[in-house]
Amino acid sequence: MPHYLTQVAYTPEGWNAMLKDPEGRRAMVRATIEKLGGKIDSQYFAFGDYDVIGIAEFPDNISAAAIAMAVSAGGAVRSVKTTPLLSVGEAQEAMRRAANSGYRAASAGA
Repeated sequence: MPHYLTQVAYTPEGWNAMLKDPEGRRAMVRATIEKLGGKIDSQYFAFGDYDVIGIAEFPDNISAAAIAMAVSAGGAVRSVKTTPLLSVGEAQEAMRRAANSGYRAASAGA
């Protein structure tokens, strides 16, 4: 299954809810992801622009987009960023295809 990196930034209200029940969200998020056909690979809290970083597998882009939409619509986060991930093998295949695509940059001249 394809992998996706998700970065989430909480609102102050979201943090307030987390402080009241630090254990409650993990099970809810896991159940939601599984209902969409996905699986959590890893989850971390972080410093910086994003508060939670996770890597999950989803069957397709639509399922990955659905969890991002559901989380965003909930109102407890100010930002959700989802990045599709490629395995090393997939990236190498993409590089091979790019090399043989026939693309020429506009700056390459006539």
